[in-house]
Amino acid sequence: MRTAIYRLFTTTLAAAALAAGNGAYAEPLAEVSTVWKLIGPNHKIVVEAYDDPLVEGITCYVSRAKTGGLSGAFGLAEDVAEASIACRQVGPVRITKPLPAKEEVFSERQSILFKRLQVVRMVDAKRNVLVYLTYSDKIIEGSPQNSVTAVAVDRGTPIPMR
Repeated sequence: MRTAIYRLFTTTLAAAALAAGNGAYAEPLAEVSTVWKLIGPNHKIVVEAYDDPLVEGITCYVSRAKTGGLSGAFGLAEDVAEASIACRQVGPVRITKPLPAKEEVFSERQSILFKRLQVVRMVDAKRNVLVYLTYSDKIIEGSPQNSVTAVAVDRGTPIPMR
């Protein structure tokens, strides 16, 4: 029994360390309250900016629900699986190394265990476009709710692929 608990703990810790090491961090921009809570923070919608770690000049803006109340205050609440994404060119595009056809670029915890908001970058090489998809998943069951956005890269800057 202790071995199983230890294995679960070390696996969870290792997964958290890997997720934290992706190099992309949320920059909180704003939030709006959606439900007033007497005790604890209100339910809200938060908007965060993420700079693509391998593509300079591209920033993704993600809006998502954040659960308030006491469970939200202590990090025990499970946020809903709804999110919206808009990625934009905010400066000259410079791709630091060849990109895979599909790669997770951002990931953020939405519950105390195993639920994450994911952002995946896909390359449409034919059109020289970067496509970003956001969705929520769990270890056993994810959500089909998703949002997609695309950023056209100038033809003078071909996207290098792995």
